[in-house]
Amino acid sequence: MSMEHDYFGLVGDYWSEDVEYGDQRVEVVLDADADTVALAALDVAATLVGELELVDDELRSAFVTQLDSGSSPVMRFLAAVLDPDLEQAEEVEAAIGRDSGDRQIDALRSMSLIRVDLRPDADEPGDAFAEFEFGLAPEDTDERLVASIDLEREIVDVRFEG
Repeated sequence: MSMEHDYFGLVGDYWSEDVEYGDQRVEVVLDADADTVALAALDVAATLVGELELVDDELRSAFVTQLDSGSSPVMRFLAAVLDPDLEQAEEVEAAIGRDSGDRQIDALRSMSLIRVDLRPDADEPGDAFAEFEFGLAPEDTDERLVASIDLEREIVDVRFEG
């Protein structure tokens, strides 16, 4: 069964769209079972899509706070992509579009938001309501930094995939 939503249209099982903001093109995916998802959660998901730039900025700021922890997923991601011995080191360097003097900060600010997965049926505090996938030189590297937030935009998980 499916339901109608003002933003997403007919919601059945899977919805996907490329959304542009700034100079980025982001794949946004909604994975929802119309029988179990609440209309209010779909409204929150639609608002999130409209505020991608704001949420992106909030997540990057949160990543910066993890730079002090050597074992954090952010530090593991940066160690992998900023490795000078990485086969794609030149592509990564070319993707870093800033030079503030702090290479880690510049790398975090230069990441691309690749994909956002919305799960409106995960609508309880602490549930992974949305997952944001970032990469640096994503066309050339497989390493990803993934942040999950709940319905209230609190970070519930950050992980390094690569």
